[in-house]
Amino acid sequence: MRVLEGYAPGFAQDALEMMSSRTATTRAEFVLRLLRPGMRVVDVGCGPGTITTGLATIAGRGNVVGVDREPDQFPVGSTVEFVAGDAYALPVADGSVDVVFAHALLEHLRRPVEALVEFRRVLRPGGTLAVSTSDWSRARLRPGTANVTAALRGHHLLRRRAGGDPFAGRHVAAWVAEAGFREVSAHGRFRADMSYRALARYVESRLEAALHAAPVDRDQLASAARSAWAWSNSGDGEFQQHWTELTAQK
Repeated sequence: MRVLEGYAPGFAQDALEMMSSRTATTRAEFVLRLLRPGMRVVDVGCGPGTITTGLATIAGRGNVVGVDREPDQFPVGSTVEFVAGDAYALPVADGSVDVVFAHALLEHLRRPVEALVEFRRVLRPGGTLAVSTSDWSRARLRPGTANVTAALRGHHLLRRRAGGDPFAGRHVAAWVAEAGFREVSAHGRFRADMSYRALARYVESRLEAALHAAPVDRDQLASAARSAWAWSNSGDGEFQQHWTELTAQK
């Protein structure tokens, strides 16, 4: 049964540009170290496939498959295979791949353990799970003003309302163990994914879009949107997202 969830970032131009800027060297360097030519790899929630194609430079283009439930994002004319599919029901045979990779996916899922069980299904015995999951509770924002705090509180609300967990990075190791994986190894990494003010504009645009949808939480989101506007019109600062990068074995 397909489990439907929202995708809080949406598919507006700024979100698509952000996803398209991701590369394997900047987002999956810990995975690249594990790959060898000929390994079969599945990139779940691959989006526009910019990370997927980077993985294929090592494993081989015929050995890497990108899977996403929104196929309109897939690159046209790519020699890497992209397939429409759901994280809860991958279009991949049992025990058929060496590595399952997912970047910035689990934090958007309502049932992450169920998805991880599915990832385990398609891995061969001894195969590797590699995931990178954000944790907004550990993000570095300086200055962390009252407007920043209020705007992000609204942003977290949108994430939860869509079915995700903005603090997923702190839970992912436990989820992976619950799904039946062994040799779970996780470490944290801070990365400047976008500028301080770009994040403010991004959060503001998401809150404004949610307001136009007439949500139940309209007053709270309107207040958060005003804080995001004040933030985006303030001075510069520093933003670094915290990512939990994890590997485990089947």
